[in-house]
Order: sequence, then C-alpha cells, then structure tokens
Amino acid sequence: MKEIDSLLQNNRRWVEKVEQEQPGFFQQLSEQQHPEYLWIGCSDSRVPANTIVGLLPGDIFVHRNVANQVIQTDINCLSVIEYAVKALKVKHILVCGHYGCGGVIAALHNQKNGLVDNWLRNVRDIYKRNQAEIDGLTDDQARADRLCELNVFEQVRNVCRTTIMQDAWQSGQEISVNGVIYDIKDGLLQDLGISIASEQEVQEKIQLGV
Repeated sequence: MKEIDSLLQNNRRWVEKVEQEQPGFFQQLSEQQHPEYLWIGCSDSRVPANTIVGLLPGDIFVHRNVANQVIQTDINCLSVIEYAVKALKVKHILVCGHYGCGGVIAALHNQKNGLVDNWLRNVRDIYKRNQAEIDGLTDDQARADRLCELNVFEQVRNVCRTTIMQDAWQSGQEISVNGVIYDIKDGLLQDLGISIASEQEVQEKIQLGV
C-alpha cells in the first residue's frame, strides 16, 4: 500500500485543517446531506467540481462521465438526477463542459479509441447537426471549443427532456437547469447563457433553439 501512503497523509492533513477551521464539520456532515446543486460534468481529472466552485463536501451532488453526457438510456445518470431532484430537492442542476475535452475532440476528428467510441456517438451526432457552423470556423481549436459548447447545450436539453424534470416542474418544484463551461487554461467557469426553470421555458428556449 506504499503507493497510496502520500494520499493517506494528504487526507489526514486536510481533515486536520478543516476541523481547525470548522470544528465538528465531519460529524455534522455525517448526519445530513442537503446540497443545493447537482453537477453533471466530465470525468477529466482536471475538472473537479467542488474545487472549481469553491465548495466543501456536502454542498454539491456530483455525476461525472466522459464528455459530460446525459443519455436517456443511461440508468446511472438518470438515477443520479432522480435522487438529486426527488430526494435531495436540489435547486440547480449544472451541466458543465470544458474546453479541451478529449472526448469531444475525439468525436470531432472521428478518432478511434475503442469502447468509448460507442459512448461518443452522441457527440458525433451533435457535430453532424452543426457541421456547417463548426467547419466554417477559422481554426481547429475554435471548432473544438464550439463543439464543447454545443455539447453542453445538448445535454441541458437532454436533462430538461427527462420525465424526472418534467414531473418536477409540473408539480411546482423550483429547480433550474443551467449550462456552464470550464476553461482549463485559466481556471475560469463561464455561463453559456442557457438556463431553464420551467416547462414553459423548455418550449420557448429548447424547441425554438438557443
């Protein structure tokens, strides 16, 4: 176990620091979970949810997968959304993409990487639907960045299309779905300007296009 000794030591130092700053933090955390946010992000190790937004454990419920996908047949993702919405009563769902996403870049260039190619089929479809816009951009980075953004838009739409969200809004639950993107180069999180908070907004913003 020597290979993880440094991680265990880091953990103990972190616990000591947190307990010094907030005595009893972990005891309180063990007794409740009331996050206001659900984060749906990429598995990329450079995009840790709590760190990016400066929140402590217990403040944000997290689901991560390659290229931050929300697929209607993914029981894992849908189960996370359902628990967050129905049990935890989160107020906000954040779909977070990031520039330089390896999955998005692989889909853009139709690269072959094995099993993950099946998962990235959805991103390739987004590219095909928006190919004229993307291919019209000046350089490869700009094209990749735009596909990263369009992927976030599509996953926000997919969250809103779930029966989970439709049932929540119809019952009067106050909850919004928002699209953001993270730039690894400067550490900044950006609002992509898509925020859906009701079934009416789904019709206005998603059906007409954002």
